[in-house]
Amino acid sequence: MLALDEGTSMEERMRRVMQRAERGRRGLPAPQVWVRAGDREFTWGDRKQRFHTASVGKMMTATRVLQLVEQGRLALDAPLTSLLPAVEIAGLFVLDGVDRAAEVTPLQLLRHMSGVADYFEGRSSAPVRFPGLIAAEPDRVWTSSDLLDYSRQFQRAVGAPGERFSYSDTGYVLLGRILEEAGSASLGIQLHEGVFAPAGMDASCLLFHTMPGGGPSVAEPAAQLDIAPLWVGKNEISRAAALSCDWAGGGVVSTVDDLVAFTRAWTSGALIGDASRAVMGDAPQRFRPGIRYGAGAMRLRYGGFSPFLAGMPSPVGHIGVTSTHLFVFPERDLHIAMNFHSTREMLRSFRTHIELVRIALKSSR
Repeated sequence: MLALDEGTSMEERMRRVMQRAERGRRGLPAPQVWVRAGDREFTWGDRKQRFHTASVGKMMTATRVLQLVEQGRLALDAPLTSLLPAVEIAGLFVLDGVDRAAEVTPLQLLRHMSGVADYFEGRSSAPVRFPGLIAAEPDRVWTSSDLLDYSRQFQRAVGAPGERFSYSDTGYVLLGRILEEAGSASLGIQLHEGVFAPAGMDASCLLFHTMPGGGPSVAEPAAQLDIAPLWVGKNEISRAAALSCDWAGGGVVSTVDDLVAFTRAWTSGALIGDASRAVMGDAPQRFRPGIRYGAGAMRLRYGGFSPFLAGMPSPVGHIGVTSTHLFVFPERDLHIAMNFHSTREMLRSFRTHIELVRIALKSSR
């Protein structure tokens, strides 16, 4: 960890952290970072360039779900069979020959407790696992129906509804479809009207479905929007149409500025109320050591990374597999948004995150 020199400004200490983080990145672009601590801020890299937020977008999908709940248009305990056509959910929740779909609820989907498989990283009988399909077929466009069909054809339910935590992008595809049915509009339009516009996220969109401002998508939208480079393993895929697979589980394109605008609006009550934020942020499930999961949001417990970090406060937010981070410490008005551009940069991104947060917390005392 970086030694904290009392005579050096917060910004200078953070600059040193980022200079260290740049070493050994082997041609990757500079990380995109924005730390906002009250009226102070630190930036690194291109804060205006859009990038794929990956699973950070789950927090926005979950926020929209809770908005419909607050409006009385959706119930968190409603049976899935009452929310989606039978053809869409057929075969996804069969366990020991019994279809358990009627036991599944939106809250279980939000919490990854429904028992549905994970099309992206879950066990699969397909000849090529899903991440390999993206590299092998970069020009393929995936629809929600395609993604559900993949899980139906090549995967099995991993448990009974409510039985255990099992992270599932397939579950968030189902949430996206629930939103479209209950909200009577496409997921992209609902994110713009319910999340992006009220939060002031003018640069954000649901890629392949909308453009910033809410208009319809165009041909090759990633190129037109100059999306930042993105590596999955050894493959640079920032322009690949196959990233359409992210959709409700991580298809949002944004900037570090817009992501912080989201957490500021989320914590202020501009998007959902206190009770809804409590539902999202209550995180009893273990995702990884140091990371707990709630309902579309994670809580970090830094002591799970190292006992020397046990005294740090616990932020709420989300990470993405491509080393994207978005977290907020509501009591400290501290926000951090990061993009490290690569699935191989997760460890480095977390080390950097921790160092930046330690500096910001020390500086705000």
